[in-house]
Amino acid sequence: MTSPALDIALSYHRAWTGKDFEKAMTYVADDIVCHTPGGPLSGAEAFRGFMGPFTEILTGSTLLSAFGDETTALLMYDTATLPVASAPGAELLTVREGKIVELRIVFDRAPFDAAREAAAGS
Repeated sequence: MTSPALDIALSYHRAWTGKDFEKAMTYVADDIVCHTPGGPLSGAEAFRGFMGPFTEILTGSTLLSAFGDETTALLMYDTATLPVASAPGAELLTVREGKIVELRIVFDRAPFDAAREAAAGS
């Protein structure tokens, strides 16, 4: 079952996981507020700087679950990246007038920290 917010969330998710980040950005409001594990970001350009590099190391993604209503959607997925084979994540998206205006991203940074340490020879 779909909903307006879920339709936008899934379209956005399919775009960035399908390596079409520019298309994904068409679903993002200019004044998006994004809550990341590292702190909040404001504006599309700040969001681009955060999410763009992640899409470059992405090698695969599996959508595990998706729910939504008129204004919010929740996605849970597992991603595979060059440094980390399995990186589960979740996003809570708020949609207004067909654009994502707020996004809360939850993921475990520990596997990425461990991969960076291993690559540095620590």
